[in-house]
Amino acid sequence: MKKSNSIVLFNQRQVRRHWDEEKELWFFSIVDVIEILTESINPRKYWSVLKTRLKQEGSEMATNCSQLKLLASDGKKYL
Repeated sequence: MKKSNSIVLFNQRQVRRHWDEEKELWFFSIVDVIEILTESINPRKYWSVLKTRLKQEGSEMATNCSQLKLLASDGKKYL
């Protein structure tokens, strides 16, 4: 079975993920996870504000990483 992009369920909600062949690691959509855990109506904004606050506090937990194109529920790939 070839691993690349797929969707898994967590608490009966979809979480997008991407398999990195080189590193042999799964990358999960943090926006999807935040939406499930916080029940936020705008999880992308929630994540943006959280990263800003963490950076102001001196935390290095939130890194500068680019967005991955992940498969959406409509079958298209979006950032």
